[in-house]
Amino acid sequence: MEKKKRKSNFIVQGSVLAAASIIVRLIGMVYRIPLTGIIGDKGNGIYSVAYEVYSILLLLSSYSLPLAVSKLMSAMMAKGELRNAKKYFRCAMIFAIIIGSAVALFTYFFAGTIAGTIMKSPMSTISLKVLAPAIFVVAVMGVLRGYFQGMGSMVPTAISQVVEQIINAIVSVWAAYILFSYGELVVKMTQKKGYDSAYGAAGGTMGTLFGAAAGLISLIVIFLFFKKKFIVGSAANARSRRVDSTSVVYKTLFLTIVPVVLSTAVYNISSVLDQAVFNRIMAGMGKSADEYNGMWGIFSGKYRLLTNVPIAVASAMVSSTVIGVSAAVAVKNKKEVVRKTRVCIRFTMMITIPCAVGLSVLASPILQMLWSDERALPANLLRYGSISVVLYAMSTLSNGILQGVNRMKVPVKNAIIALVMHLILLVVLLQVFKLHVYGVVIANIFFALIMCILNARAMRRYIRGYRQEVIRTFLIPAINSTIMGLLVYWLHKGIVFITGRNGIGIVISIIAGAFVYFVGMVFMGGISERDLKGFPKGAALVRLADKMGLL
Repeated sequence: MEKKKRKSNFIVQGSVLAAASIIVRLIGMVYRIPLTGIIGDKGNGIYSVAYEVYSILLLLSSYSLPLAVSKLMSAMMAKGELRNAKKYFRCAMIFAIIIGSAVALFTYFFAGTIAGTIMKSPMSTISLKVLAPAIFVVAVMGVLRGYFQGMGSMVPTAISQVVEQIINAIVSVWAAYILFSYGELVVKMTQKKGYDSAYGAAGGTMGTLFGAAAGLISLIVIFLFFKKKFIVGSAANARSRRVDSTSVVYKTLFLTIVPVVLSTAVYNISSVLDQAVFNRIMAGMGKSADEYNGMWGIFSGKYRLLTNVPIAVASAMVSSTVIGVSAAVAVKNKKEVVRKTRVCIRFTMMITIPCAVGLSVLASPILQMLWSDERALPANLLRYGSISVVLYAMSTLSNGILQGVNRMKVPVKNAIIALVMHLILLVVLLQVFKLHVYGVVIANIFFALIMCILNARAMRRYIRGYRQEVIRTFLIPAINSTIMGLLVYWLHKGIVFITGRNGIGIVISIIAGAFVYFVGMVFMGGISERDLKGFPKGAALVRLADKMGLL
């Protein structure tokens, strides 16, 4: 019984983090509504430049620390090396402090060069300087999150993420309002346009800094209060007093962190390169900075913001999967590696496929509800680009699985290949076909598709015995999502026709669609009784399905 509980625990832990990630993304989506109302699409474009640069510097310095630290610690805990795990944690913290400080200082002092010369958006300099200290904070926070995840608990990470985002939302909106008003005074005094949006965007980024600080404080509090509990619980399973030398620890950390950082950085650098290429080509075509910043603001502040919500499920499952797979690899349990790989991919697909369909059929109504935006451009981006949800989720998860089985270089190589092909296509779509921001969406879908294909080939090669079941993983969710999509589309139309209330139509349609999807998945065998028991509140789901006569 205990063995079965442990086997399903990684899905439960992944679900905890997935739920927190979705809450975080929803909070992020909600606060971006008033933020966009304050700073506008132009301000969103300025904000996006600074945030994209911040994100890539974070990726290069510390973003992957939780994954790398948790991977190492979970493998050691599986082998009963408690003392070794503690030493790796201490050394990782020293590494994070040094790297985080260096990158933060670099970002602050070279913000003008990066924003103005490289990204062609000098108004983003202020925002980038505000974000610089957050790099150090996130680095330290990443090691603490990796510690808790490596010990088998996603709850501290989930709590810190929610706290971080709540503070981020409050400070962002408040600071954006204050600084945008100050920027308007600067414009009146200097007669130079753009400072209102620039200062407003800087206020938005201020929330990121304060949110990160709040998340770090919450983790430190949890660490101090529950440190003994984690250590005592782990000591019961300690079977080795082995401790690596400091040089071996740092070498292992380096060899683990660098491939994870590189694969994540190359995988995510496409967004920074996209914006740099997009801005330069649009400027070369005679478009003003206001025009291309406005288009990019729609892409980043609406399309990508909405599609990132369901992708959060895959990102959360990566953390749980890498820990579970790494532990199985450490004890040479090949069957468990195959099982966890199959289960995680199937779980992620059964969530992201219906989400992609839902975003597509309700594209315009959702934009109208959130931003009162009835324009064709943002609706079309979301309607036709929602397939990226499935592709990015699958490519993100497969990256983590390959890292979990110690094939650290493979995702890096695959990401580089996909990135080069993606950039070539992007330039052609922008220069030759003049597709402006539509070209960015198409190129992003192409990038994720190439990653999926290359990673799928690698998993079949390096995970002996692995073959993903196609019918239950892809076909049944796709069929039920199509049925759900048709129902949601026409139900929403009917409710709006009768009541005239778009918001009510969306809420009722989503609830009805989720119910129909659940029933269809269980009825067609896409979800078994065993699957339901592995989910959070699985016993309640089994009772519900049983009462409905589905099992």
